[in-house]
Amino acid sequence: MFSQAVQVVVAGALVCDAALLVARRRRPPELAGLWELPGGKVAPGEGEAEALVRELREELGVDVEVLDRIGDDVAVGEALILRAYRVVQTGGALHPHDHGELRWVGAEDLAGLAWVPADRAWLPALRELLAR
Repeated sequence: MFSQAVQVVVAGALVCDAALLVARRRRPPELAGLWELPGGKVAPGEGEAEALVRELREELGVDVEVLDRIGDDVAVGEALILRAYRVVQTGGALHPHDHGELRWVGAEDLAGLAWVPADRAWLPALRELLAR
């Protein structure tokens, strides 16, 4: 029997002055135009924090420190797990290298965004994070 390994995808919740950075996807077509927490796949042999640092440098042009987990794991099908982490920017300048748009939003704006469906599971934890 063939067993498929589970792919972990990490996402970063970057908060500054009670606002969360969200990114609008350009691709794939079924997710284009939807908002998400930026991040990406953990490569074989790579730790989750290491992958998130790499992905946010590639996608956003920023250096970050990875802090605590946000919310629960989100399963997408049987082979994909999404995990979110709070991050703090330590360098670089924000630029949407891989996204159509970046936006800072407050807790009151979260529900009104057209989110990638899987990321909606983190909205309660994100509201709590922005209330700190």
